[in-house]
Amino acid sequence: MTKEELYKELNYVNHSREKRIYYAQMVIAQPELVPTLLEILFDVNDKVSCRAAWVLEFMCSENLEALIPFLDTFTESMHLVHQDSAVRPTAKICEFLASAYFSKEPNKIQKALTASHKERIIEVCFDYMINDEKIAPKAYSMNTLYLFGLEYDWIHPELASIIQKDIYGQSAGYKARGKKILKKIKAS
Repeated sequence: MTKEELYKELNYVNHSREKRIYYAQMVIAQPELVPTLLEILFDVNDKVSCRAAWVLEFMCSENLEALIPFLDTFTESMHLVHQDSAVRPTAKICEFLASAYFSKEPNKIQKALTASHKERIIEVCFDYMINDEKIAPKAYSMNTLYLFGLEYDWIHPELASIIQKDIYGQSAGYKARGKKILKKIKAS
């Protein structure tokens, strides 16, 4: 499938779970489409970029290891994503990667995720925390940063400081997640 054909197909992706799953399964079945999907995702000013992000998120939720050959591309460009509906799935993918990396079950992400990948994920998640993002990317970023803080001791104090500074001016969802993460930080 050419880039133009995939681009055209992505126009049919909507918020429905069925459509996202359908196209995620298509990409899983044809892994050669992943670089093209990422290329469309990182054309960040195009509205179809968001649809590529939705498909990539669902692909990663089904088969995160399919992203391994493209971790450099993903982590080097994810900071460019700025549309709200593309930022949320990007932050969710970061959370998937962190959760897999810290999983008690051995998996390929644990070997594939390099120090550079982790540093870029940490940086983008801190950006989501301090920038004017919606609650979902902030919530995913809190969890991602908490997990990486288990390996990098400087993260928890920084994360706790940001949450404590912002918690009272944020939504109920932010407050709930923030309190949960602060409690986990104190316990670790």
